[in-house]
Amino acid sequence: MSFQIKSFKELISMTKEKLEESMIPLRVRSAKAKAEGIKVEIETRMLDLEAKINTACADKSIDFNRIVDLMDDYALAERQLAQVNKVVEGLFPAE
Repeated sequence: MSFQIKSFKELISMTKEKLEESMIPLRVRSAKAKAEGIKVEIETRMLDLEAKINTACADKSIDFNRIVDLMDDYALAERQLAQVNKVVEGLFPAE
């Protein structure tokens, strides 16, 4: 890492905007990481729902209402994942 401490004179001459501007790359990385975390949460929920749907379908006494509810939850998670992906693509276009 090639970090150098700026002189006090240089630091106090920097405006608040300039200091905040220097934080932009870090804020972008942080936001991308947060978005990835949300995507992982949704994908994990989808895998859990898939397992629950399969288990519910294999039950001796099939509860069709429960299966439909689980499928609704899965469809909602799919839409949420698609929306998060769309937001991420809009906020962080390929450079």
